[in-house]
This record gives sequence, C-alpha cells and structure tokens, in this order.
Amino acid sequence: MSEQVVRKVRLTPERIATAAIELADRDGIEALTIRALADHLGTKPMTLYHHVAGKEALLDLMVDRIFAEMEAPPEDLPWREAIIRRCQSTREVLVRHPWSVPLLESRSTPGPELLRHHESMLATLDRGGLPLPLMAHAYAILDSFVFGFALEEATLPAQGGEGMADVAEEIAAAFDAEAYPQLVRLTVDHVMQPGYSFGSSFEVGLGIILDGLEAARGPGADA
Repeated sequence: MSEQVVRKVRLTPERIATAAIELADRDGIEALTIRALADHLGTKPMTLYHHVAGKEALLDLMVDRIFAEMEAPPEDLPWREAIIRRCQSTREVLVRHPWSVPLLESRSTPGPELLRHHESMLATLDRGGLPLPLMAHAYAILDSFVFGFALEEATLPAQGGEGMADVAEEIAAAFDAEAYPQLVRLTVDHVMQPGYSFGSSFEVGLGIILDGLEAARGPGADA
C-alpha cells in the first residue's frame, strides 16, 4: 500500500469501532486482531494505536457501539410497554451481533452509551413501582432471557416455515420415536405445523416475565 493511500485514511474511534464490528460480524470475534482491523481499514496497526490503546480498549468501544444500536425504553410509554420495546430492540441487535453477548456485561470501563442504557432501564423499572431489590432481579432476569433467546435464535439452523419443518423432520428421523414420544409430539404436532415460528416464543416469554414482575410488585404505580 502506498504512503499516499495511508495518509488518506481518516480514523476516529467511532469509525474504528464500526469497522471492528463489521469484521466481527463477518469473521467472528476470535478473528479480530489489531492487524486484521488495520487491514480491513486500509491502514497500519501502529496507526490504530494512536486512537485505541489496544485490544481491550477496542472491545470497550465496540460494546458501547452495540449499546448505541439498542433502543432505550421510551419515556412516553407506560413502563411495561417501554420495557417490551427495549427488549425487542435488544433482541434484534444481538441477533445481528451474536458474538457480542458474552462481552456486553464484561467491561470494567463502561462507556457512555452503556451507562445511559442501564440508567434508562433502571429508571423505567423504578417508574413501574418495583422496589429496589425487585428492580435488580428484574433487570437480571430480563437480560438473561433476552440475551439467551437472541443467542439461541442466531444459531438455530432455521426459524420457521418449510425450512424449520425440514430440519425438524430430519432430526426426528434420527431417534427412536417410541423412546421419545414427547419429542415426536412436539415436532410433529407443533414445530412442523404451518405458521410455526421459533421467534413467537419471545413475546410469550417476555409477557410471562413481566406478568411475574407485576405480581411480585403487588399494587403500585403503573405509569
């Protein structure tokens, strides 16, 4: 690469983070190195070190950009609807970037988008009248569900329709139907039926969690 081309590259932390996310989406987080990122950006590793101190600082930037993609709970909606909107958005983001799930709560130097998102979620749960201990449980339970569902959704061989029916039929053919009658029942009478979608379980599960939180909260604010 010529010196002239290298000088034309204009880098910012935001551009570096965006490029790193693109690389992780394409090749996996394990393949992300400063050298690979420099090649992706058309520059040199030492140039990147002028903007990020190293791999950990790069991961901090990436995590903050992932949180920036998530919609925070809207303040103009009732608390339950606001939480649903946020969880739906988070699920969509994590399906796009499944490699990010183990990283999201691993950073010891959280960025402004991460902090803003957490503050907004806690404020919404507080607005719902949840006492502080239940707020803590609620946030942990909600994210465990959303993160886990998104990770499973991103790795399934199919989500629904004919593709899912074909996969289910192939799996069912590999085991003894008499030994596993409930698996056969689930596969034949549910998964292979028209209109089945794995994703439909997300709304059901989220509703069950929120119903449980409201029951645990007892009578209270519903703003």
